[in-house]
Amino acid sequence: MEALIPILNKLQDVFNTVGSESIQLPQIVVVGSQSAGKSSVLENLVGRDFLPRGAGIVTRRPLTLQLVYTPPEDKVVQCQSLGMSVPDENEFAIFTHIKNKIYTDFNEIRHEIEAETDRLGGKKNISHEPITLKIYSPKVVTLTLVDLPGLTKVPVEDQPADIETQVRNLIMHYISNPNAIILAITPANVDFSTSEAVKFAKEVDPEGRRTLAVLTKLDLMDRGTDAYDVLCGRIIPVKLGIIGVVNRSQEDIHKKKPIEEALRYESALLQKNYPSIASRNGTPFLAKTLNRLLMHHIRDCLPALKTRINQMVSHFQTLVNSFGEPIEDKGRLLLQIITKFASSYCATIEGTAKNIEVSELCGGARICYIFHETFARALESINPLDTLTTFDILTAIRNATGPRPALFVPEVSFELLVKRQIKRLEDPGLRCVELVHEELQRIIQHCGAQQEFIRFPRLHEKIVDVVTHLLRRRLPETNRMVENLVGIELAYINTKHPDFYEAGLIHKALTGGDYITTTTTNQNQPQHSHNKSQRDISRGKENRSSEESTLGKITSYSRALVQQHLTDGNDDESIVNGDQPSRSMSNTTNSSPTTTAISMVPIGDGTTINARQLSPREQRDCEVIEKLIRCYFLIVRKNIQDSVPKAIMHFLVNYVKDQLQSELVASLYKTATHEHDELLDESGQIAQRRKDAQEMLEALHKGNQIISEVRETHLW
Repeated sequence: MEALIPILNKLQDVFNTVGSESIQLPQIVVVGSQSAGKSSVLENLVGRDFLPRGAGIVTRRPLTLQLVYTPPEDKVVQCQSLGMSVPDENEFAIFTHIKNKIYTDFNEIRHEIEAETDRLGGKKNISHEPITLKIYSPKVVTLTLVDLPGLTKVPVEDQPADIETQVRNLIMHYISNPNAIILAITPANVDFSTSEAVKFAKEVDPEGRRTLAVLTKLDLMDRGTDAYDVLCGRIIPVKLGIIGVVNRSQEDIHKKKPIEEALRYESALLQKNYPSIASRNGTPFLAKTLNRLLMHHIRDCLPALKTRINQMVSHFQTLVNSFGEPIEDKGRLLLQIITKFASSYCATIEGTAKNIEVSELCGGARICYIFHETFARALESINPLDTLTTFDILTAIRNATGPRPALFVPEVSFELLVKRQIKRLEDPGLRCVELVHEELQRIIQHCGAQQEFIRFPRLHEKIVDVVTHLLRRRLPETNRMVENLVGIELAYINTKHPDFYEAGLIHKALTGGDYITTTTTNQNQPQHSHNKSQRDISRGKENRSSEESTLGKITSYSRALVQQHLTDGNDDESIVNGDQPSRSMSNTTNSSPTTTAISMVPIGDGTTINARQLSPREQRDCEVIEKLIRCYFLIVRKNIQDSVPKAIMHFLVNYVKDQLQSELVASLYKTATHEHDELLDESGQIAQRRKDAQEMLEALHKGNQIISEVRETHLW
């Protein structure tokens, strides 16, 4: 069991070298108010004067005091293990912040504590950085204690105004460690129920499982009073006990009264004033109690400590791996990073990346969404007849006829109007290119090699520049291709397109509300027969013109209409002037109103047509053109919806995938060696973090090995 405390000291040495506070080691923390006698208790345990003294707060940094029992015959072995020469004295000490120096003069130790305290904390400030002092002596019991600044209420002289808060925070930091034993120092000449040290201990240890109280200055109590009730736990019970001690007075310290003499005085006073409990009080009993508590506490904490160390080993091993190994061959490493980035970039597009994003669409999935959702909705939102009014169509028909009145529906008007609508498909296509380009740029931040980018920021910048330049170079060509796709549709209006030809649009438009059929009358049977013959002729013409263009059907319809007028006795002039047709043309079924004649209202400045009621023929011509535009526009829109994503994939996405690695190699790898050095100039922060992580990992491995040795010796 005695070997557990040296093992604890080894663990502290290991973890102090890396400044780790993540490992909460078992320790005894000394807490008390100013002038409570903390320093005297510690000096009594050591048996030597070595702590700074004075007015105000003297202890302004935590002092980790490791007492190592070292008999004279073990002194040589102990010094050899420290790698130092063997001193003549049997009592010696070392500071962990000073290498290869042994202190045998305890006054020099005091001066070094003062100097080291001032070095970080100045003359008045509090510092959290501990000072570690190891004392080897045949007079001590193996212990590890942490002496903290004394509790104070009011700043004195030029102390900081928040000195109470600073001290409180420092004390709470140490005693909050669940593996710490709290040594609460309280003077006997103060009401124990008002003890600040006990109050602090109860805040973090309400059940008192790890609190041991020490009642100092038993010799200074008022005459006629004693501390029997306090020491027996009748006032405030403390689970680990309350031990009374007698300190040297200030006069004894000034007169340099030996501690051995002070301990004899303490023993005599306890035997005289507290004979029944004298054996359970005093400095020797306190030392043995602390030693026993600490050993058992270490034994209880080791299993959880080993588990914690194993967890941290795994964490820091991953951290070291993420920082990468020191660079040996920069050219090889550069090529590896380029290959890894290019592969990860392509895998993100293909959807085969190892780390799949779950919070949002990215890479190829987002490009697919742009094609089939964003782009498709943009096309579907375009109405084939948006921005196209009936009078626009009528104006186009009239403009296409020139100075001559129209006998037929001109084909030019359909082409003119449908091209105007098809041109509107270009903007959604270009916007689709822009969205895909943005996603390809965004993939850089989602693909692999992220740790390498953090490690080599200059390389990261260059890779981003190369990829950005490659994408920017392909963007104009892809845009031109999309513009060409729309231009191709505008270049040739294919009215014999299978979907357009087989739609039977003209047949539906004419047979559903056939002008010739609906305007005939049953009153004149010969005329009806004649009309029937004319319709048969018209249908024959439509059958014969099945190989003609759809617009040819419009012409056939117009010719049949004129023939109908001529047969009914109307001449060209009546048709051109829009006069009322003959009776056989004007009479309709009983439920149909008489067709209104075309109004000959002037058209103002000659650039627009005044609003007026359309004649049946004008309305029918406009409806036919509208249906033709709608049908042909939907065919072209379908083509564009299919061809634009293909063009983007070929000219932009697939090109970048195929050329990315060669572009990176040409721009980054095939350069001078000194440029490799610049690209792989590691971030100073990463280098320091890797060094710290490696040191911490080594310390954890050593700690794990020390604990494993404990298990092998059955001390656990």
